[in-house]
Amino acid sequence: MSSTLLRTVPALRGALRASGAGKPAAALASTSFVRGKATLPDLPYDYNALEPYISSKIMELHHKKHHQTYVTGLNSALENIAKAEEKGDFTKAASVAPLLNFHGGGHINHSLFWENLAPASREGGGEPTGDLKTAIEDDFGSFEDFRKQMNTTLAGIQGSGWAWLVKDKESDTLSIVTRANQDPVTGAFVPLLGIDAWEHAYYLQYENRKAEYFDAIWNIINWKTVAKRYD
Repeated sequence: MSSTLLRTVPALRGALRASGAGKPAAALASTSFVRGKATLPDLPYDYNALEPYISSKIMELHHKKHHQTYVTGLNSALENIAKAEEKGDFTKAASVAPLLNFHGGGHINHSLFWENLAPASREGGGEPTGDLKTAIEDDFGSFEDFRKQMNTTLAGIQGSGWAWLVKDKESDTLSIVTRANQDPVTGAFVPLLGIDAWEHAYYLQYENRKAEYFDAIWNIINWKTVAKRYD
């Protein structure tokens, strides 16, 4: 089996398990699977619940169209890899690995992203509390310094990608990392908070003013979810 497939398949399967595949619907980051197939998770709020910071139209398209595309692509990639492996055609299986990474990562990232958000009238916005607040202050100086660094990182993403607040599994320290396209956070880091910098996340509302989107999204961050992931 090629080194590409050896790296991609275990990493994605591990990330899917870590993000909640096969767990009850109430579990954090519940990437839904039914009879072994990925399914589009329900949102814990209505499409218009994040307005005025993210419009109802963007939420509907982002969830029902874009995320569904990643779910469909992930299931197709897994099926094609399984068929190729059954035939012993590992070259064919390896050729599908990039699609597995892209669509599997897209499913993981968006499942986490939806749970990062909450209406401003409910759990959305404000600042973290407790151990997470302390950790952010220890590693970034202050919450405001962290927020500015995150926005600067997001603005620096060329093309499509994500910025993540992550926790190092060994040291428990926090840092900000970026991932291109739909590459998921795996390996040494636990993803705590991800912000989608793809144009489809903001363009219908903010057009080329993506810095406004990066500022606005802090009003609907669900810090309770982020804190649970941190703990």
